[in-house]
Amino acid sequence: MSEVKIQPLGTRVLIRPLEQEGKTASGLFLPETAKEKPQMGKVVAIGDDESIKLKADDKVLFAKYSGTEFKMDGVEYLLLEANDVLARLN
Repeated sequence: MSEVKIQPLGTRVLIRPLEQEGKTASGLFLPETAKEKPQMGKVVAIGDDESIKLKADDKVLFAKYSGTEFKMDGVEYLLLEANDVLARLN
């Protein structure tokens, strides 16, 4: 992936949401409209506030309806407050 042209400010975090599986455990394929909104993602960049305990490439779980979604160069991103990140996944 090329370098991101966005630098979050303050306590904001830039995340690339991870897509969920397109089929159920029993093998049925889900249409786009039936998929739930992603809640997991990978941290792309963090703001300049030193209290943020995340770093780039961390896999995180975030609040379902938080942040601002946008698309840049064909890639979907989510810009949200660090407080909306619920957990870091190991």
